[in-house]
Amino acid sequence: MIKFQLNRYNSRASRYSNSGKRVDLTSRIGKIGREALFAIVVVISCAIAAPVKAAERLTIRLGPFQQSVEIGDLEKFAETGKLSPALKPYRSLLTPEIQQLLNRRLQIDPSLTEKFVNDLLRSSDGVRVLDQISLALPNSSVEELKAALILAARQANGFSVLSFLRSYPEEDVVVDASAAIAIVVQLNTPYLESIALAPLLEQEMATTDDTPFQSSFDPAVGGKESVYERTVRLRDGERQRTILVDLYWTDRTSGPLIILSHGFASDRKFLTYLARHLASYGFTVASVEHPGSNFSSLSGGSLASNFENILPPSEFIDRPLDVSFVLNELAQMNEGYGSLRDKLNTKQVTVIGHSLGGYTALALAGGKLDLADLREFCKNRSPLRRAPADWFQCAATKLSDDNIQLEDKRVVQAIAFNPVTGRLFGKEGLAQVRVPTLILTGTADTITPSLDHQLRPFAQLGGSKYLIAAIGGTHLSVTDPGNLNDALAQSTLVKELTGKDAEPLRELLRGVSLAFIKQLTPEAKLYEPFLTPAYPESLSTSTLKLRMNTQLPPSIGSWLEVMTMQNRQIALRLPKVNQWLIGGIRLPFSPSTQVVTKAECCTAQLNQIFTDLLNHYNEG
Repeated sequence: MIKFQLNRYNSRASRYSNSGKRVDLTSRIGKIGREALFAIVVVISCAIAAPVKAAERLTIRLGPFQQSVEIGDLEKFAETGKLSPALKPYRSLLTPEIQQLLNRRLQIDPSLTEKFVNDLLRSSDGVRVLDQISLALPNSSVEELKAALILAARQANGFSVLSFLRSYPEEDVVVDASAAIAIVVQLNTPYLESIALAPLLEQEMATTDDTPFQSSFDPAVGGKESVYERTVRLRDGERQRTILVDLYWTDRTSGPLIILSHGFASDRKFLTYLARHLASYGFTVASVEHPGSNFSSLSGGSLASNFENILPPSEFIDRPLDVSFVLNELAQMNEGYGSLRDKLNTKQVTVIGHSLGGYTALALAGGKLDLADLREFCKNRSPLRRAPADWFQCAATKLSDDNIQLEDKRVVQAIAFNPVTGRLFGKEGLAQVRVPTLILTGTADTITPSLDHQLRPFAQLGGSKYLIAAIGGTHLSVTDPGNLNDALAQSTLVKELTGKDAEPLRELLRGVSLAFIKQLTPEAKLYEPFLTPAYPESLSTSTLKLRMNTQLPPSIGSWLEVMTMQNRQIALRLPKVNQWLIGGIRLPFSPSTQVVTKAECCTAQLNQIFTDLLNHYNEG
C-alpha cells in the first residue's frame, strides 16, 4: 500500500490524537489544502523521473499526517481508469493525465540496460539529481536505486513508474515530500529535453578546425571612449506610463542606437556592464525600464491564481510600444541643443532584450503574435510538464485583438538573450523577422527552456541569424554581477550559474554583441571573425561550453524526430549522446512548486513568483 503523509499542518485536517495514534484522513483529504494535494501528484509523477523506493508501500511524509492506499489499486487505476474506494478521496489528483503518465513506458534495448543505468548514475547531471534524490529518499541508497532501475528496465513490456515501484528491493519506502518538491521544480519536461539536447549541441555545433582562434585585438575589452551616463524620465500621457531610461554616450558617437529591454521582474540596470561596454566603442545606448513588468511593479504585491495579477496581458503590447515611444522621444532630443544632439540615431536601432525583453526585441523586429495557437496551448492549464515560461506566456491569451502589429521599422537588428517565445509567435510568426537576429540559449535554463523558447523559434527566423548555445548556462547567467545578489540566486531551488562561473559567457556577449552591431558600420569586415564558431569555443571552460552557428545542425532535426517517438527502442538512436538522457525525456516528468526565501531584487525573484503562482493554482 501507499501511505501519504502531508507536510504542512492544517487545523482543518485530521491530526494526531491525544494518545499519539494517527487518525485516518481518508474522509478529510479534500480539506488539506491545494498545495499539499498538488505535492502528492508531484511526488507520484516524480517517481518516474527520480525513482523512489517501493515494492509494497510508499510513505510520503508531509508533516504529521498520513494516509494509506494499496499499490495494487494504483495499478488497477492505471489499467482501467477506475478508482477503488481507497483511491476515491484522490479523484481530483488521479486525472486521465496521471493515468497516462503511469502507463507510459520506455523501451530499452536489453543489451544496453546496464549501460543505460550506469550512464545515468555516472553522468554529471545524473549525479546532481541523485544527490537531490537522497534528500527526498532519506532511507535509500544508490545500490537500491540501481538495482530497481536495472530490474525495471529489463521488463518485457518496458520501463514505467509502476514497474519501477514493483522492482524496488524494499518493502517500505519513506519519501520526504517537501524535498521531492524541491527536486521536481527542475524536472519539467521542456527543461529535461533541453538538458538531454546539451551534449548534442556541444558536439554538433563545435568547429572542426583545430587551429586556435587568434586575433590582433579583443572585442570583449572596453573601448577607448569615455562614457557619460544620464537617466531621463519620459511620460506617455496617452498610455499613462512613466518610463525611466538610462542613457550612455560618448563625445564621438556613430552607428546605430542601441536599446536594452530587461526581463520580467527586473529593471533597466540588468545589463549595465553590456551598456557601458558598447558605449565605450562609440555607440549610444538607451536602457529602458518597463513600468508594467519591472521589479517595482511587483514589490509588495500579493500573488493569486490569475496571471493577470502578476503580468497584465496588455504588457505584451505595452513593452514594444514603450520602446517605440522612447524612440519617438529620443528623436526629438536628437534635434535639440543639449549634449545629446546628433547622438541618438533613432533611424537605425538595435534592440537587445533578455527573457521577456527578448520577446520584446523579436516583436519589434517583426515577429507576429499567434494568439490562436497560444490559446490552444494554454487550454489545459495543468501544472504538469510545464516550465515557468510556458505558464507565463498564457497571460497573453486575454488579449482581445488577434491582429496585433508591433513591428517598428526603425529596428534593423535584434539580439535576444534567453527569450520568452514558446507559443507566443505560433509556428510561423517569427518567419516574419527579416532583420539580422542573434539568439542566446542556455541549456540549463529552467525558466525559459532551450528547446521550446529558443531552438525551435530560431529555426523559424526568416533573415540572417546567429545562435549562441551556452552549454550549462542558466537564465540569469547574463546578468550584471553588480545587479544580482549571487548568494540569493544560489539559495533558490533552481540553481543559477552566475558570478565568476558565468564570466566567460558575459565576456562572449560583450565581444559578440559588439561584433554583431559593428556589421552596420564600415568596420564590419574587421569584426566578422568574432561571429564565427571558433571565437566562442576559445572562451569555453570545463563548466561552460560555448558554441555559435548560423543554422541548427541537421542532426538536431533528427534528434527532435526521436523525441516524438513513443514506445520505441531509442537507446541506440544517438550513440554519441548520453543515452539515459535521450531515453529519460520520454518519461513523464513534471514541474512543481518550490519554497524559497523571498527575493529582494530583480529577476532573482522569478522562482518565487512562479512558486506562488503554482501554489495558488486553480483549475476551475
